[in-house]
Amino acid sequence: MYQDDLLAGQTILITGGGTGLGRAMTERFASLGARVGVCGRRREPLEATVDAVRQAGGAAAWARADVRDADQVEAAVARLEDELGELTGLVNNAAGNFLAPSEDLSANAFDAVVRIVLYGTYHATMAVGRRWIGRGAPGHVLSIVTTYAWTGSAFVLPSACAKAGVLAMTRSLAVEWGAYGIRSNAIAPGPFPTEGAFSRLMPPGFLESAKKANPLGRFGEQPELADLAVYLFSPGAAYVNGECVVIDGGEWLKNGQEFGKFTDLPRETVKAQMAAMKPKK
Repeated sequence: MYQDDLLAGQTILITGGGTGLGRAMTERFASLGARVGVCGRRREPLEATVDAVRQAGGAAAWARADVRDADQVEAAVARLEDELGELTGLVNNAAGNFLAPSEDLSANAFDAVVRIVLYGTYHATMAVGRRWIGRGAPGHVLSIVTTYAWTGSAFVLPSACAKAGVLAMTRSLAVEWGAYGIRSNAIAPGPFPTEGAFSRLMPPGFLESAKKANPLGRFGEQPELADLAVYLFSPGAAYVNGECVVIDGGEWLKNGQEFGKFTDLPRETVKAQMAAMKPKK
């Protein structure tokens, strides 16, 4: 539904762009003419994503960075701008999450998620936004949040707190930085199957019941989210600022808190299921 050169002239950084929804957005943006930079902690998926884009005829580059570290983010932005040109857009996609009873969370577990999601979004937004302000250039920051950013949700307390903070940051900067011509928006996805992250949030045996809980009876498909992100970066969305667009098939309207249904089960059963989902060391 988009013209082939819709994003030509744009240079967009996607944090966590080597896997899952980040990779889907990277490949879609590049297919429509954008130059795309990706950053993350692991070299292999970043290289694979960039190679795939280049083989398809697109322009892309990668840089390693842990978004929890402001200096690493600054260095990654500088490297990518040297290779691709000045950035015009940013997607805050890097995240971390897992299911856990809140009373069992350690301080380090809480801190790990909040530093990736909230601090990481802050570091990337400031690194890019300050450059735009210094250059007198417009820009667009798009952050990936979740529907429980405003409802809260049981069993994902660190993520709920962090995503709520990202949504507040989005709306705050939409007003404050709008005067510089910098737009700030968010997308709140429902369940989108991806390698890794999705398996940590969907206990065995819950797939079919989760689909039935959605008014559309299915999960989201990665190209659907990528195309929504494309629209928000397109010239047609130039007046969209401070908005959070939900793409979840109507799930949150029907069910409220995403993981609240687990409270219907005996707590020891829930804990055993969540323990079984932890990655093996």
